[in-house]
Amino acid sequence: MPGVRKPRALSPGGTIGIAAPAGPIDADRIAAGERLLRDAGFRVARRPDLTERCGYLAGDDARRAAELLELWADPGVDAILCARGGYGCHRIMSRLDARCARDAAKPLIGYSDITTLLLWQRRRCGGLVGFHGPMLEREPLDAESADALFALLAGATPAPLRGAPGGGGRAEGVLAGGSLRLVVASLGTPWEIDTRGAILLVEDVNEKPYSIDRMLQQLRAAGKLEGLAGFGAGAFVDCEDPRYPEPSVDAVIEEVVRPLGIPFVRELPFGHVSRNLPWPLGIRAACDGERGEIELLEPGVELR
Repeated sequence: MPGVRKPRALSPGGTIGIAAPAGPIDADRIAAGERLLRDAGFRVARRPDLTERCGYLAGDDARRAAELLELWADPGVDAILCARGGYGCHRIMSRLDARCARDAAKPLIGYSDITTLLLWQRRRCGGLVGFHGPMLEREPLDAESADALFALLAGATPAPLRGAPGGGGRAEGVLAGGSLRLVVASLGTPWEIDTRGAILLVEDVNEKPYSIDRMLQQLRAAGKLEGLAGFGAGAFVDCEDPRYPEPSVDAVIEEVVRPLGIPFVRELPFGHVSRNLPWPLGIRAACDGERGEIELLEPGVELR
């Protein structure tokens, strides 16, 4: 398991840079997101070509990589909020500078395809903590999720993520995970997920139960379910299969997790849903399968 390097806390009135490292951005939604950030008291920085499109990408690979590098290098930017996921992060990984990201030590926030960047930071940037959390692609951005994110970035220890009890007792470990498909896509790469002693939190969208099953089986075959401290399932949205209504996604996950004999929490409030509460990758937490909650045991940022 990598060590931990916490990013610097976001101060009131700080500057949040907006990045689009994956799919193309809707200009109206970005404008609404910028207003929300400014109304919360933050300044906003973005490139004028943020809304550029190249098929299913937010501009070509060079543009998207350069945007991240500029935001890391700019001393006037205090945190980086990704606009949306989609697809594209895998294409730019070789263009990124791990030392630049590590030395900048800025909070990076996102989910879905941004899972790739968050895993990369953990493995390639000295254990740098990133934040699985809301982006700007949903309009309006859920107020509870935004408030929880701003508090977490300021150094607060938020209330536990509460889901449904899955049993297995209570254990402590380091939070890891994100989009299940991107976690699996990390296998064999330089940013391959490290799950030793981890509490693995996963979510996804538009994946049928058999696909969820296949991905979990691949993680098991790769040894990534051995030595887990706990397991948490977030939202699995539009993951039904009319042709094969049984088993459900919940049943598929439980079949894999239950024999591990570890704390298990279901229906956690994060993922491709409006109420997408944030959590930091790399921070120690407790997984309580009896109470159905994930509790952070330390701040996700370094207080100034």
